[in-house]
Amino acid sequence: MRRPRIRRPRSLAGQLFAMQIVLVTFVVAGCAAFAYVADRGQAEEAARREVTAAAVAVAASASVRDAVRSADPPLVLQAYAERVRTDTGVDFVTIMSPDGIRWTHPDPERIGEGFLGHTGPALQGRTFSETYTGTLGPSVRVVVPVMDGDRVTGLVSAGITVDAISAEIRRQLLALLGVALGALGLGGAGTYLLNARLRRHTHGMNAGELSRMHDYHEATLHAVREGLLMLDGQHRIALINDGGRELLGLTGEVIGHRVDALGLPPALTDALLAAGPRVDEVHATSDRIVVLNTSPVSGGERHGTVVTLRDHTELQALSGELDSVRGFAEALRSQAHEAANRLHAVVSLIELGRADEAVEFVTAELELAQALTDEVVGAVAEPVLAALLLGKAAQANERGVELVLAPDTHVDDGLLPDHLPARDLVTVLGNLVDNAVDAAAEEANRSATEVRHAQVTVTLRADAGELLLRVGDTGAGVAPEAMEEVFRRGWSTKSPGGAPHGRGLGLALVRQAVRRNGGTVCVTGAPGGGAEFTVRLPLHAARPADAPAAPAAPSSSPTPTVPATPAARTGVPS
Repeated sequence: MRRPRIRRPRSLAGQLFAMQIVLVTFVVAGCAAFAYVADRGQAEEAARREVTAAAVAVAASASVRDAVRSADPPLVLQAYAERVRTDTGVDFVTIMSPDGIRWTHPDPERIGEGFLGHTGPALQGRTFSETYTGTLGPSVRVVVPVMDGDRVTGLVSAGITVDAISAEIRRQLLALLGVALGALGLGGAGTYLLNARLRRHTHGMNAGELSRMHDYHEATLHAVREGLLMLDGQHRIALINDGGRELLGLTGEVIGHRVDALGLPPALTDALLAAGPRVDEVHATSDRIVVLNTSPVSGGERHGTVVTLRDHTELQALSGELDSVRGFAEALRSQAHEAANRLHAVVSLIELGRADEAVEFVTAELELAQALTDEVVGAVAEPVLAALLLGKAAQANERGVELVLAPDTHVDDGLLPDHLPARDLVTVLGNLVDNAVDAAAEEANRSATEVRHAQVTVTLRADAGELLLRVGDTGAGVAPEAMEEVFRRGWSTKSPGGAPHGRGLGLALVRQAVRRNGGTVCVTGAPGGGAEFTVRLPLHAARPADAPAAPAAPSSSPTPTVPATPAARTGVPS
């Protein structure tokens, strides 16, 4: 059984084509009808002027006046009238007596018969015209008096039949119809080409389908949590969804604005302005880490760019915590290895009968480990910060870097308010310590000709309603021109061409966390010759910082000088 064919609704382009064809046909038909009526009136008027001119010329002829006075007018006038009729192209020239008896006629057998038509106005000396049915059929005619002084001695009637006028109109109408058909064909072809282009642009969809697609489009834009931007060929925003506004921190009307006028970070702006595609690039905004993908829209020429954004702020924070946990695990593995070595040493001393030396060795190791724990716990009563510092101290020790607390470090338990998340503190302090350890270790390894003690100094204390976090190192320091660049995503002197993929985010995350909690962060020179990062976080109600971080207030330590050597620091934990 043959399945019934489902008839698809006509596309929008097809509907417009049909409507335009009807419209063009109507316009052409209307113009043709108007031209026909106008041409008919003009043809009749032209015929009336032509016969009037011929009749007046005949009536004014001296030979006609003389022939009218002769004894046999038809003998002279018939040949003359036929010659005039032939020369002027009119259908008849009739010369008659005042009482209407024909002296001339195209049909000689009609001579002597009475004239069919009106002659009254002409007998009064006036020229007049009319449409009348005579022996030749309906005609447009004019009757002119032949004057001899003040007396009417004869009448002249010249006319063109309506059939002749109609034949002329038909010839003009055929030409008009040819032009009209040409215009209709040309208009139809133009309409077809225009609608073929429209069909390509609408992909053959009808109005209902386009309306549904628009509704789905709007619903999808608002439902997708990822950011979506569409840029036109001039890098202006043509479309942006709610997720894109949130991830880029945009407010107000931005449609039609160029991306380089939105105040976005330079690296992100450059990525949006790039001609080629970008795949999974990580960028930092004022308070988020986003992953960017771009794809140019091309069709023979550049039409624009489609941009997608994914929020990786939480993922990057979790990645930083995972790196810390991995570091802790690595430190524990190393410490377990060292503990096994020390245990073997103690066992060997006991086997050698040197128990006193074994006890002394074990006691010294325990005192060293306990001293560090006591120092950290005594100065930092906040458990999260204390655990973080102990873990970082173990990591630094494995790399040959000593992590010490400044003498004025003191944080009471319960000092941190609820609005200051522990995760943000771990992000800030953990990244700063990791970067300081990297810098100190690298500088110590670089100074091969001299023994240089690698050290990282951490200061934590409440200061005038703020939590002060200061991390200094003995690394190479930060060049003055790079003081602001260190917080830019991707900044790293370990990679001269820029940080590799996945690096250069640590200090950007620090600044984001600080701004999120209404604080400030800055970098200066450390007393030991390296760099010193200072963070101040309010302990009261936090408010986001709108402006770039201002330099920190001078600390109690001497004013440092920043070395002019190139910076040796990366923006992400190792």
